[in-house]
Amino acid sequence: MIIAGVDEVGRGCLAGPVTAAAVILNNPVAGLQDSKKLSPKRRSELSKMIIQNCIYSLGNVQSEEIDEINIHQATLKAMQEAIINLPITPDLIYVDGKFIPNVEINCKAVIGGDMLIPEISAASIVAKVYRDEIMTELDKKFPVYGFANNKGYGTQQHLMALKNEGYTAFHRLSFRGVII
Repeated sequence: MIIAGVDEVGRGCLAGPVTAAAVILNNPVAGLQDSKKLSPKRRSELSKMIIQNCIYSLGNVQSEEIDEINIHQATLKAMQEAIINLPITPDLIYVDGKFIPNVEINCKAVIGGDMLIPEISAASIVAKVYRDEIMTELDKKFPVYGFANNKGYGTQQHLMALKNEGYTAFHRLSFRGVII
């Protein structure tokens, strides 16, 4: 049976995409757990191992579309894209959380799945590393917001920059705190 895990990152951010990854583990990867519990260095190391030894794909929904369809629908769409982009079709997909995307594959929602199911942990890690790289690149264009450090979350520096500088095309205008 081919099993995939799916997780997303960036739901609560004020800027940047919501990103989902779908991962099928070909071989066990030691040290998998929720990406938030790993150091950036360890996340990066594990992400490289997963990408080199497993089957994975990504889905992204940008801030403009998040504003149009809402963050919940955008999250499900990113997950759906990640699943559809897999080069092989899994028999079963475990999705972190309580909602599943609209796909024609058997999906099971697992609350806290990123700590329970290795495929979800791997998806969590791949999605987080990929999205963090996007935000680090955005920081080079817009350093005042501190994206390299806050990854788009509403830190004091980010909120102050929004107040003083306004928003960018990468901000989610429907999120409280972006338009002041």
